[in-house]
Parts: sequence; structure tokens; C-alpha cells
Amino acid sequence: MVYTKKSPALFIIGAIMLAIWYLADSGLMAPYIEHLAAGKKYKYLSELTTIPLYFGIISVAIGLWQWFGTHKDGHWDYYSSTIAGGMFILLIAMLVRWFIAPEIAVASMSMGKVGDTGKYIHKLLGLNYIVLGIVTGIIIVNVFKVPGWAQNGVRLSRLGLKTGVILLGTLYSAAELKNLGGLSIVMIGFFVLGSVGLVLWMGARRKIPNSMAGVLSAGMGVCGVSATVAAAPVVQAKSVEIAYTIGTILLWGVGCMFVFPIIGQMLDMSYVQFGAWAGTGILNSAQVAGAALAYQPDGIETLKVAEIFNITRVLVLPIIVLWLAMWYVKREEHAAKVNIGHVIFQKFPVFVLGFILLFALSTTGVFAPPVHYKGKFFDNTETNFKEKNLLNVEQIAALQAETGKLQRVDRKEALARLLENRKIMSIEDDDAIRGLINAKVMSKSNNKILKKAHKAVRHTAPMIKAFREWITWLFAFGLVGLGMQITIGSMKQAGGQPAIIGGVVGLTKAVLSLGVVLLLVSETI
Repeated sequence: MVYTKKSPALFIIGAIMLAIWYLADSGLMAPYIEHLAAGKKYKYLSELTTIPLYFGIISVAIGLWQWFGTHKDGHWDYYSSTIAGGMFILLIAMLVRWFIAPEIAVASMSMGKVGDTGKYIHKLLGLNYIVLGIVTGIIIVNVFKVPGWAQNGVRLSRLGLKTGVILLGTLYSAAELKNLGGLSIVMIGFFVLGSVGLVLWMGARRKIPNSMAGVLSAGMGVCGVSATVAAAPVVQAKSVEIAYTIGTILLWGVGCMFVFPIIGQMLDMSYVQFGAWAGTGILNSAQVAGAALAYQPDGIETLKVAEIFNITRVLVLPIIVLWLAMWYVKREEHAAKVNIGHVIFQKFPVFVLGFILLFALSTTGVFAPPVHYKGKFFDNTETNFKEKNLLNVEQIAALQAETGKLQRVDRKEALARLLENRKIMSIEDDDAIRGLINAKVMSKSNNKILKKAHKAVRHTAPMIKAFREWITWLFAFGLVGLGMQITIGSMKQAGGQPAIIGGVVGLTKAVLSLGVVLLLVSETI
């Protein structure tokens, strides 16, 4: 079968990209960019004058070949057929990120802040380019349908999400992962085992087939679709039961992807708190990433925390598969024997192994010094430290006036050394100052001074900076494509009993994990 379609679509997409680049680079778009900036610096200008040029040229060149060339059956033909759909998703991501989301922000700010929240409505509802990109994808697939020439490329979008998760491994340091990893193991262990057990208990009470209960418990308890696929063979789930489970995951997960960020904004959760909650309470990897980026669209601190919890959950998958196999054999007299090790080996998500590999390389210092934090390394030597970043007399006096607010000894000592030397002197002091900033003990003006002192001694490795930019675009690309795969029909497949059980378990896990996060999770890593 020949997959590549003779269509001008890819050429037209490339022409639109080149037009965007020309209008931005020539200055013809300057008045509109100034409008979108709303009195601030427009943060996407460098992207506007580079990214559409490169991808526009590629799209026009390949688009002409797809339009007028001769295509034959083969592996290369299938892969080349995905390019048009991939560029279609990328164009939508560009339009939403650069124009639609900023336009909505301008309209939102013109209406003023909402009540006593101190936030504009677009911030409160999370109407950023991530959420709007997903919504755009959902509208396209359910209202207009994905064009035939784009369908193979849309399926490829999941690769963007998985690749983004793998690249996240480059941004972790051993100390950071140690702190987060210990917390994630405790929380995930409790909520995964509790969710699986609750589904199995409710399944018995509501008299659904054991195979249905088994596959639903894995999907709702562990990591969504990946766990569903892994557990299906050991509980001998039927195709319709797998469909019910995936429909339930979509129904619940899509709702969480939009509702979690709103609740997080209303509760003013820190990035670490929200990341821990999303990574624990939301089912699927893609949905976790969508919620985390919706909460913090212009940074990846929340995403990093959320994905550590999500990956910890995936690492529990072999234990759950083994548990379900033993549970199913005990309840079904004629259950066929299954090679559990073979199932785990075949179905275990490969992207997790990629993440672990890149983290191991990152720990050796391949991408940044081994002691880096969030891709940044500490250095206050004259080589990297700028003289203008030393604290001045006014700043020292302002900080000294509020030293009485500090309770913790480590923070008092770190602040004293900062005031004495006019710059942060060690990694330990920087950690303490960062904790003081996130705890919001001091006034906003003094917190700004401390943030400046922190940034002065933290330097981003060039390779890590490039990775961060690629990660942002990979997730934006993948999540728009995810939206194009969320159909109303697939969510209707949840069925009656699975949807009820999934809803009860999902809501219970979301509420309880929120309470645990607010009570136990600190605001710093």
C-alpha cells in the first residue's frame, strides 16, 4: 500500500510558515507583535524569526516532492507520509503559542483581575498555549476531522511526548532526584497499591468480570494506557474490556488535564506541590505532561517534578502485573498460564529506560557539571560572576531589616554570609536561600533581591539550554497531536460499570493525593 498522498497540503503549510517568518523578520508584523506584548517584551520574537524559516523550507521542499513525485510501497513511503501530519501539528502549535494564546492573554488583562484572587482569568483558568493547543486538536478531530494526508503524522505525535520525557533525564542532578525520588516512592507506592486494590474490591462488589476488574485496576492505578496494555494478557482481558478501560482513562484523564491546573491556581500551589499532585493523581503520561505544562507553560520545573512521580509509577508496573497475575489465577479456575516475565519485558515502556540512561549520563557530567540543579551549575568565581550582581548598600539594609523573620538556623547563617560577602558563597548557602525564597518568609521586594543573588551564581550549561528549548517544543507538538486523538466516540467507550468504578477511584485518588501534597510536600526540592 502506498501511504504518501499526492497533495499540495504540505507545500501550503510550508508557504504559511515562510510567510510568518518573512512578516516577523521584515518588521511588517511589528505593530501586531507590540499589541500582543501588551507593554512588555514579546518573548517569542527569536522563535518567530528562526523556527518557521527552517521548517518552512523543509516543508516546501518535501511538499513539492509529495505533490508531484512518484511514490512506491515500502517502509520509507510510510515514514515520509508522516511528515505532512507532523508539520500540520507543528503549524498549529506555532499559531497557538505565538498568536492565539497571547491574544487571549491581552483580552483577559483588559478585563482586569478576578475578584480577590489577584489573577487574571486566563491565568486562573490556565488558558495558555498548552491548554489551547490541546483544545484546538480536540476541536479539529471532533468537528472537522483529521485530513487523510495528516493521519499518519498525527499518530506519530506520541513520539514527541516520549522523546520529551527521555530528554528530561538530562536536566536532573543526583541530589535533586534523590530528594524527589524518595518522596515519589512513598506517595506512589501508597496510591498505586491503594487504587489497584480499591478497583478490585469495587469490581467484586459490582460483579464485573475478573478480567475487566484486573485490566481496569492496572489502568486506573498505575499509568493509564501503558499499564492497560501490559496487564491485559495476564488477566486475559477481552478487546471490549481493554476499550472500556482506555475510554475510562480518557474520560477521567482529559477532565483532570483541564481541572487540575485551575484548582492549583486557586490554591496557589508551588511548582513542586502541583507537580507531585499531577504526577500522582492523573492517570496517563501524556495527561500528566499536559497538566504540568498547563500550570507552568513557560518553564519546566513543574513538568520535571510531575514526570519523576509518573516515572516512579511506571517502575511499579512489574509489581502490579505480578500481583494481578496471582490474583487472577486464584479467582479463575481455568486461567491459562502466562509467561509474566515475557509480558513485562515486551510491554514495559521503553521511554522510561531512555530517561534513566540520559539521567545516568547527566550524572557523569556529560551535559552539565554533575552537581547541577535544573540544568544549572553553581559558580561564584570571577570568571562567571559579574561585579554588578553584588548586593549594594540599600539591598543589604533592606535584607537586614527583615532578618528577625527567619526561624531556621541554616537560613539565618546563609543570609548572614550573603550580607557579609555581598554574594552567595556556596551550594549549601544557595540551597538555603532558594528555600527561603520559595517559603515566602520575606517581603516581595526582598524576595526579588534574593532571587537576583541566586541567579547571579547559577549558570546554565549551553547544551542544557538547548535541551530545554527542544523539550518545550516536543511537548507542545505532542500535546496538540494528543488533542487530535481524543474523540468523543473513544470516551463514550468507557461503558457503564467501568466508568462508575473509574470515576470513584479517580476522584478518591485525586482528592486524597491533593490533601497529602498540601500537608506534606514542601515548596522546594
